[in-house]
Amino acid sequence: MTGGGKRRSRAAEPAGEQCDKNGDVKKRRSGQAEARDALQQEAETCYQLRLPEDFYQFWKFCEELDPEKPADALVSSVGLTLVGPYDILAGKHKKAKSTDVNFSLHWRFFYDPPEFQTILVGDSKTQYHMGYFRDVPDELPVWVGANEARKSCLISQVGDNVFAAVKLFLSKKLKEVTDKKKNAVLKDIDEKLTRTAKELGYSLEQKTMKMKQRDKKVVTKTFHGAGLVVPVDKNDVGYRELPETNANLKKICKAIVDAPTDDERLKAFAPIQEMLTYVQFANDECDYGMGYELGMDLFCYGSHHAAFVSTRVGGGMKR
Repeated sequence: MTGGGKRRSRAAEPAGEQCDKNGDVKKRRSGQAEARDALQQEAETCYQLRLPEDFYQFWKFCEELDPEKPADALVSSVGLTLVGPYDILAGKHKKAKSTDVNFSLHWRFFYDPPEFQTILVGDSKTQYHMGYFRDVPDELPVWVGANEARKSCLISQVGDNVFAAVKLFLSKKLKEVTDKKKNAVLKDIDEKLTRTAKELGYSLEQKTMKMKQRDKKVVTKTFHGAGLVVPVDKNDVGYRELPETNANLKKICKAIVDAPTDDERLKAFAPIQEMLTYVQFANDECDYGMGYELGMDLFCYGSHHAAFVSTRVGGGMKR
């Protein structure tokens, strides 16, 4: 057979040449690992928040789908873009014109409380986005939530890790898409995601046992529905209920917003002023959860009139 010269086997290569190649590969991998570790540390330093392992594993998954642009790996097929702290992993922060970036507000939507950290965005019309929800700032997230900022402040639970959240999103997308080619692409991604999640040991349930256990600790749902977990001791010190139901509090807020004059608005503020007095009493007796709830509700209502009060009772919550 012409032109069929035998390829020299790897075993036949000089030992020194093999060692050099192996050494180069190890150095390259070591360099890549160090660069990745540096980016991870930078992401957590910028946000001053610990990020869970699934955050980084999902980035690796997207790198396999699109090595060049992992953040956009799901855009054309699924309709999701990796944002927020993923921008650090993508190196986008280095291209920013301003060096004075407030990462606490980076990709934060109108109704997002400080506890909610955006990591994925979808439909811009509804401002759909997913993010990690934390009960305590210096602890890991308790679950992943989703919100449509154009519609309301409601935050829905979509799993305890980003794989589960995207899996749920994919499942809904598969039911909506009728085009066979697009459906086939979605199924392929769904299968890859499911396989990767199982290999890594992540649950794909929308509501895990750990999430259900957390629900038992919730003292109040609040306007956003995600609930607040407040430390309460054995003597029930830490939280006391507001004197108004959520429905009544919304009516009070509406009356403030709809008031035709400043005088009428001041009158409409009277019930809020009374609640602020109750909050002061509660704080004096270490029931700090009451002010936390009132501040969160006023923040989530969305009016700048109510938000002004929320900064006084909710630990400085600002948009």
